[in-house]
Order: sequence, then C-alpha cells, then structure tokens
Amino acid sequence: MKIFVTGGAGYVGSHVVKALGEQGHDIIVFDNLSTGHDWAVLYGMLEVGDLEDTYRLRSLFNKIQPDAVIHLAASIQVEESVREPLKYYRNNVANTLNLLHAMECHGIRNFIYSSTATVYGIPEKMPIDESAVMKPINPYGESKVMIETVIENIAKTKDFHYIALRYFNVAGADPNGRIGQTYSNATHLITRALKTAHGEFPKLSIFGTDYPTPDGTCIRDYIHVDDLADAHVLALDYLMESGKSNIMNCGYGHGFSVKEVVTAAKKVTGIDFATEETGRRAGDPPQLVADSAKLRRLTGWQPQYNNLEFIIKTAWEWELELRKRLF
Repeated sequence: MKIFVTGGAGYVGSHVVKALGEQGHDIIVFDNLSTGHDWAVLYGMLEVGDLEDTYRLRSLFNKIQPDAVIHLAASIQVEESVREPLKYYRNNVANTLNLLHAMECHGIRNFIYSSTATVYGIPEKMPIDESAVMKPINPYGESKVMIETVIENIAKTKDFHYIALRYFNVAGADPNGRIGQTYSNATHLITRALKTAHGEFPKLSIFGTDYPTPDGTCIRDYIHVDDLADAHVLALDYLMESGKSNIMNCGYGHGFSVKEVVTAAKKVTGIDFATEETGRRAGDPPQLVADSAKLRRLTGWQPQYNNLEFIIKTAWEWELELRKRLF
C-alpha cells in the first residue's frame, strides 16, 4: 500500500515508518523537521513541509494519491500545553483539520490517528478501557479529544474510516540502535533520567510525592516504541480489511511509579544519579494504565518488549549512540 505518514521523521513516527518499510509498504513521509530528523527516515521518501501549507499538502495528495494517512505530527508535552495552550490548539487541532480537509478533497478515506491516554484525565478505575469517559485535564489532552470528535463525526456522514490509537507512555528505542528519541529538552521520564545519568542535567526532578499511589509518585504504563509501531501496522491492516472505524488503547496493562523507573534506570546504567523531590507538575494525573484487550483481540497484537529494564536498556544504548553522533 501507499501510505502517507505525517510526523514520520520524529520519535514515534520514525519507528512506525521503519515497521511499515519492513512490511514492504510504499511510504511518503511529510515532516517539518521541527523535532524530527531526515536521517531518522529509514524507508520511503521524505517530503519536508508543514501542515499549515495547505497548497503543498493538496499538491502532494494530487500527485501521490495515497491509500491511507497515518497522522503522527503533533505537539505532545503536557506541561508545555498548560503554559502555551494556543500552540497546541493551532498545531494539534487546526493543522489536523487542514489535513482532513485535504484528504476529503482528494478522496482519501483511511486514517490512522495518533491519540493519547491523556484524553481520560483522571479515570475512575484502572486499567482504563476505551469506554472510559474522556475528561482531559490539560490542553494537550483537550486537543486530542477535539480531533477524535471531529473524525467520529466525519465517519458518520462520509465514506471515511479511522482508527484512533490512544498511546500510553512511549519509551525505548530501536533495539538495533538506528533511531530513538532525540528531543534536546526531553520531558519524558525515562529519557530525562538517562540524560541525567549522562551528566547532561545535574539532577532528575521527581514531580510530586503525594499522589494517591503506593509510593506517592505517578504511575504510568510504559510501552516500547517498537511494540507501538507494530500496533500501527496491525491497526492499518485491520482498517483496510474491515473498513470499520474504532478506538484502541496501546499499552501493556500494568504500570510503574516514577520512583520504580528511577531505580530501574540506575540499575541499567550503573550510575547513581542525583534526584530531587519537588512539587506536582501541572496537568499530571496520578495513574494511567491501559486495558489493551480490544487492540489484541481485533488486530492480533502481541507485544515483544514488555519489560521495563529492556525498554530502558534500548533507550540507554540509543543515548550512548546519539552522544557519539552529536559529539
């Protein structure tokens, strides 16, 4: 199939492109390289551009006529979304509307959407399944709810089919060391911990130790980025074969606290880096753990890397490789 991937030069996007390429798909990556890198695109063709440029987008669709679009381009930092909400509504909402309108104009009707567990806000029960009420507590989550609502409404009236994949906490890197997370000011816990182990930061901040969890710190369901990439490929296959729209959680079904992740990171790296306990960070729910039964049942997804220390190991090996490339 011919697949158009927005954000395909970024962290998750590059791993999705890798998984698609390994399956033999014809891939066109569309990325403005604001957080991605051209060298991270291991398969397909890279078109550098921005979703604000509707003329460029429509010209590409007219030329390429893809069978499906996988939309991964977004601003994704919870804390930043609280400080700069307009940035998140402009990029995650307005630019996605540009994309959807261009798809409609060119008769492209198959859509895989990168959503997030933050749409659930502070859920009433764990693990979270897709029927849980969406009550986001930050603009990032709100922006994703808005687009989920839009695509649901489009599917009711048009020949349009979608899968919204709600990611839990994505971590790790390509086990072969070719690609991984490259954000210069990463806020993801595992990456931040490893950069602290490197000495890039003097200490790792632990935001909040008074949450209603066993050790007082937030609990998250960490999913290896390659398992998440495989979920995209399987979701696309399901969509193309069934023509049925759906929403699916992407996670392992169990979580680790911030303190547990810090302990594991110190074990994997062998470095007893400094930490500092501080106040809660705006927009953080106490606990997010996935019920991914629907994804497993409908697509046959079977994760390969459900192991926290392995996830951290691949991320650490990538950090060492990235340091060689940069220095």
